Amino acid sequence: MGFCTCHKGVAMPLILFLLLMCSLTPISDGLDQSVSFPSNFLFGTASSAYQYEGAYLSDGKGMSNWDVFAHKPGSIEDGSNGDVAVDQYHRYLEDIDLMEAIKVNSYRFSISWARVLPKGRFGEVNLAGIDYYNRLIDALLLRGIQPFVTLFHFDIPQELEDRYGAWLSPQSQEDFKFFADICFKYLGDRVKYWVTFNEPNYIVPLSYRVGRFPPCRCSSKFGNCSEGDSEKEPFEVAHNMILSHAAAVDIYRSKYQTEQGGKIGIVLHCDSYEPLSNSTADKLATERAQSFNINWILDPILFGKYPEEMEMILGTILPKFSSNDKEKLKRGLDFIGINHYASYYVRDCISSVCESGPGVSRTEGLYLQTSLKNGVPIGELTPFNWLNIYPQGMKKILIYLKDRYNNTPMFITENGYGNLNDPDLTQEEYLTDFKRIEYMSGHFDNLMAAMREGADVRGYFAWSLLDNFEWKSGISLKFGLHHVDFATLKRTPKLSASWYKHLIEKYTETGERCARE
Repeated sequence: MGFCTCHKGVAMPLILFLLLMCSLTPISDGLDQSVSFPSNFLFGTASSAYQYEGAYLSDGKGMSNWDVFAHKPGSIEDGSNGDVAVDQYHRYLEDIDLMEAIKVNSYRFSISWARVLPKGRFGEVNLAGIDYYNRLIDALLLRGIQPFVTLFHFDIPQELEDRYGAWLSPQSQEDFKFFADICFKYLGDRVKYWVTFNEPNYIVPLSYRVGRFPPCRCSSKFGNCSEGDSEKEPFEVAHNMILSHAAAVDIYRSKYQTEQGGKIGIVLHCDSYEPLSNSTADKLATERAQSFNINWILDPILFGKYPEEMEMILGTILPKFSSNDKEKLKRGLDFIGINHYASYYVRDCISSVCESGPGVSRTEGLYLQTSLKNGVPIGELTPFNWLNIYPQGMKKILIYLKDRYNNTPMFITENGYGNLNDPDLTQEEYLTDFKRIEYMSGHFDNLMAAMREGADVRGYFAWSLLDNFEWKSGISLKFGLHHVDFATLKRTPKLSASWYKHLIEKYTETGERCARE
């Protein structure tokens, strides 16, 4: 290819990087053509408002649930918060320069609900907040970067929590519908991709089953909370989110889509699951794991009902959809967003007793999720129980979703590798992030393998452009293609940024060539 030629005088980390490029990403003409790589494929990076924007009370923004939570002592592991984050609110032009430098053609970001509607539908639209997103969108489009916009990425106006318990109440459906309508009205003429919810299947258990995220509700069996019902509330909350999605899609399709020409979908946290053994029990447990995680949200949206496995186990705990609800759900979605990071083995907990662990309770699905099989990990483990390195899982989850949901168009809306801050490492060592390159390269290869088998994948978004505020882990967890010095907020490209640029250039050239031919 010419890319792997090394010359005297080149710094050792760069030489290693070039060799890594040769071994990890063999981009050949034959491979590119075999997948008919689309010329309009979206290569991007992903972010969220609370993790990036900062400016937490600037220009009329109201308090969000995460503003309140992160300010409580002990909430964030390293004592940080998102008051400043990476200050993208003031530095968005600098960050767009970084995006342009690595050749991305799309940027996934979320809108801070409390910046646009500080008190939800109970107050005025904050036009200064709308103006910020207008400036951001216009600046992106000026550089040829498509905005890919998420409405809910974990943060809501605290006002809604205080008034009626937010997602615990059906009133949340009206608030979300109102919020979505405002965003479509003011921003939709330039936004071609809308996401209603980011990872409802992930945030709901964290917030209402184990109580680690706000509003920190759970039963004593599952966590240490002052109030909550882990066996019931997760399903009530998810039900309200599903119907809020349906309400937003209904508004978009009836009022805006024809004129604005965009598409609307939802993003799920999508781990890949494999049976621990070849037994029928473990295979059925694996399907339950899928149903109690991904299908829990997607089946109602695409099939109008909850998965059979959930209905059989949960009975009356599971809320019911009215005939009116089912009519709204028929609006469906245009695409499925997939946030994929890890894969797990699944063991049955019906025919045998399981120890404590993820999935073992009745309301979780009666299975045990584990990274180990006979003591051997499914892939390289990391310090985080939700992140392991098993690239094959990317292909497996894409094929699963392709087969179950009639090959609905899909985007990989998040994929990336995180490492903890290590005070003993030099900045140069942080910048030579070979492990991140290896992780992303392996997953991208498996994405392409799924496309060769017919999966309709239309984009890939790396998490994330920058090191940022990573929720409970604060700023100590690093996912960025660019290093951020949080004392100065200076951004510095890592080797992974160069790798991603190279990947984009090669596949973009291939897509353009295929389109011409």
